[in-house]
Amino acid sequence: MFIVVGLIAIAAAIAFYFFIRSSFFKGAAWPLLIVGLIQVVVGFTIYTRSDHDRVRNVYAYDMNPDQLKRVELPRMKKVSLRFKIYRKVEIAAIVCGLILVFVFRNSSVSRFWFGFGISITLMAAELFIADYIAEKRAIHYTGLLEQFSRPDPGSPSRPG
Repeated sequence: MFIVVGLIAIAAAIAFYFFIRSSFFKGAAWPLLIVGLIQVVVGFTIYTRSDHDRVRNVYAYDMNPDQLKRVELPRMKKVSLRFKIYRKVEIAAIVCGLILVFVFRNSSVSRFWFGFGISITLMAAELFIADYIAEKRAIHYTGLLEQFSRPDPGSPSRPG
């Protein structure tokens, strides 16, 4: 989904910049292009890595459960920390975009910055929602990993 939204944003940026060509749409094109490219790269990276991660974790679950505790659980904790950073950056982008919108909303001279503000606000809000959903899934998955990694009270504890 990230890739599709990113490609749509890139296509809109190209259309805005080269075909519509008003100052407002040229301003709106830049955040669409930059964030769209980020979404395509991140989405493609996650897509290409996901199957390998799934195979590695299924193997670990069946053959080396301690690897889930030693490797996958710390990886997911780092992912959770990154989501906190992303959220702060996205909120900052939303606030900056809203400031641009309010400062340049009535300016006929600075339509570029008004378009830029609207576009960056919308793209940052879209990323915020997508990352919120992904973060909730990551929290759930991390909780399951933590639960799996705890020794069963009725059995001898696992080494490691």
